[in-house]
Amino acid sequence: MDTGVAPRLGWWQQTWRLVSAAAVGVAFWLFTGVLLRGQGAETGSWFLTGDPLVAFGCLTALLWRRRFPLAVAMTVMIASAASLLATGAALLALGSISTRRRPVEIGVVGLAFVAASQFAGRFYPAQTPPGLLWFQLALPVLVAGIAVAAGVAVGARRVEVRSLRDRAESAEREQTARAAQARALERNRIAREMHDVLAHRISLVAMQAGVLDHRGDLTAEESRVLARGIADGSHQALEELRDVLGVLRADPGHPEPPQPSLDRIPALVADARASGLDVTLTTTVTGTPPDVVGRTCYRVVQEGLTNAAKHAPGAHVHITLEGTAGGELTVGVRNSPATAKPGRPPASGFGLLGLAERIDLAGGKLDHHPTPGNGYDLTAQLPWPNPIDEKRP
Repeated sequence: MDTGVAPRLGWWQQTWRLVSAAAVGVAFWLFTGVLLRGQGAETGSWFLTGDPLVAFGCLTALLWRRRFPLAVAMTVMIASAASLLATGAALLALGSISTRRRPVEIGVVGLAFVAASQFAGRFYPAQTPPGLLWFQLALPVLVAGIAVAAGVAVGARRVEVRSLRDRAESAEREQTARAAQARALERNRIAREMHDVLAHRISLVAMQAGVLDHRGDLTAEESRVLARGIADGSHQALEELRDVLGVLRADPGHPEPPQPSLDRIPALVADARASGLDVTLTTTVTGTPPDVVGRTCYRVVQEGLTNAAKHAPGAHVHITLEGTAGGELTVGVRNSPATAKPGRPPASGFGLLGLAERIDLAGGKLDHHPTPGNGYDLTAQLPWPNPIDEKRP
């Protein structure tokens, strides 16, 4: 059942409906006039003046049928009892009220239409043969049924169109929301990639630059080594940035370069040592973990070294790796207190937050907290499923 308000009509839609109703009324009016003249009866002044005026008032009232549907329909029905020209207006009012598909309203207005037609048929002194008396009742009922059926069909169509429009608008809103969410996720992914690739390298460069700036007792050779390290680190940072941008600009079908995994950690430690960090690595890992686990482990070590270079210059950093298939891969990065005043390297704000998200997606746990003596401990536990278990259905 349609309980909503019907949409407003444009001037053309309103005009052709009223003209059609007037045309139907004129047909009934002319038929009655011809019938009266054929029987030699006088039409009278009401037929020529009063009837058209009432019909014009009914057509005018129909302009408000969508704002006051029941009131306008009943008014037109009552008025049509005194006007044959208003028959078309009455049918339009009946069809309009039927579009609301409310049985009680349709029944009341339909009965009013039939009753008004019977009264209007006797308003003029036209003689009807006795055998056609049933026709005077059956014809209005049939015409009213056609008007009601047409109105109900139009109302059902309106509901269907409105439903399709609402669903289209809802789908468009959902598509817009999904696009916005995809853009937000892509921005976060780019931010994490930029942090993972550049933060570690820039932190080492900043640490070397700080040593070069604060140490006045360095020899010429030591200064050249630090300057060369800064130049090499900057060059590598640019190369890594170019690789990230290349991946972001690549075609969807273009394969991405291999991501770092557990076997790249020794090279990462060696690179940190070459940049001046005091780092030791202890590993008891047996076997090769899955790519996701190994890559996440690499990022944990990278983040730990980056934070140590930023916030604890001169500290000793100890990295431990242990685990085996079927259990957990545990990675820990612990640094001692800083022996020099930390500088102000650029901060991204995505370090531990992005790392926690990575570990959560891998199903692991992350713990990071200061240790007694102003050190810091970063520990991650990552599930390492047994390869045999992964192959089982």
